[in-house]
Amino acid sequence: MARPRGFDEDRAIDAAMRAFWTAGYEATSTQDLCEATGLGRSSIYNTFKSKHDLFEKALDRYTEERNAAIAEVLDGPLPIREKIRTLLWQSVEPHAGDPLGCLVVNSMIELAPHDPEIAERLRRDRDWRTEALRAALDAGRRAGEIGADKDPRTLADFFVAAVSGMRVAARGGAGRPTLESIAATALTVL
Repeated sequence: MARPRGFDEDRAIDAAMRAFWTAGYEATSTQDLCEATGLGRSSIYNTFKSKHDLFEKALDRYTEERNAAIAEVLDGPLPIREKIRTLLWQSVEPHAGDPLGCLVVNSMIELAPHDPEIAERLRRDRDWRTEALRAALDAGRRAGEIGADKDPRTLADFFVAAVSGMRVAARGGAGRPTLESIAATALTVL
């Protein structure tokens, strides 16, 4: 009979997610993961097949949480301009205690060029975000909230890139005034 786990796997994934988000995949050692999760090496490797397996679970957790927040905004009652403003401002004012930047963007740069599994996960995530934005922008256009000459797909691609760029800028040291000006400028395309 297998011995029951003495830890919460979800909490371990959350802690690993933050470690990877802060330092990146390559720079996060097994010892870093042990310290972040409070688990020993054997518990990590008995529960998660490898560092890569744990990273995949952490990346999935990150995208599920972020996409749920995006869906909540886009499915809400606000006019499209306010929905987009809300999403942009999440990059200006991230949740307290969150590491700078974005685990998805960091992973696109660090891992996607040489890790096909991660590249595919990130492509599916980008496609989901783009389609969710496109649908909301299309609804806003049909409601007369944005000009009929505006292409929802082009706008969706632009806003996905703008948010990613803002996350990179924040990680690179851009302060709130810079991020606010980027967000305000992005809103002018609507």
